[in-house]
Amino acid sequence: MPSVAENLARVRERIAAAAQQAGRDPAEITLVAVSKTQPAEAVEEALAAGATDLGENYAQELRDKYALIGGRARWHFIGHPQTNKLRYLVPQCVLIHSVDSERLAAEVNQRAARLGHRQAVLLEVNLSGEESKFGLSPEAALGLAPEVAAMPAVELRGLMTMPPLAPEAEAARPYYVALRRLAERLREAGLPAEATRELSMGMTADLEVAIAEGATLVRVGTAIFGARRT
Repeated sequence: MPSVAENLARVRERIAAAAQQAGRDPAEITLVAVSKTQPAEAVEEALAAGATDLGENYAQELRDKYALIGGRARWHFIGHPQTNKLRYLVPQCVLIHSVDSERLAAEVNQRAARLGHRQAVLLEVNLSGEESKFGLSPEAALGLAPEVAAMPAVELRGLMTMPPLAPEAEAARPYYVALRRLAERLREAGLPAEATRELSMGMTADLEVAIAEGATLVRVGTAIFGARRT
């Protein structure tokens, strides 16, 4: 069975090849190693192999790993944050990918302000309309983005999405195209480029498609750590 280090090297090769194919600089793309449910020793192996950015779905799991690893990694929260768990995320996370309401953004702003911190966030957009997924509709995102960008203790960096599960990577392309175009619409509406520069999209199965459509953050778990632990 390949090691975490070998898997990480393979994923980096995939990212570099996809970037080259798309005429992009691989340095524009951040690999977020999604370590949810993985034990600390697997995370340590990834860090030893050069992983810099870790993603977690559960606030309490991030809290526990942060207690062990702390600032040796850049932490990303990609799950749905509960307002009563924000104390585990702000200011520990360099980026919260999954803000999907004015209320949540306001809570992040309030906590960050109390700490004298400016918290970077993305707006999560539900482009498939699936009821099982969190996220704003595209029109709601267009309305909320200027409000979030104006919050003094929040730094809006861009958008995130998750496409529907599908057997073929190409099935994700329309959703990634739609997220890129939504970012373009926000810029056309007057949002600063800095508030739309990040597109968090693409996972193990479809990262090449995401990179071709402009992803700047790809969230990869299985291809690095293997099957999710329970």
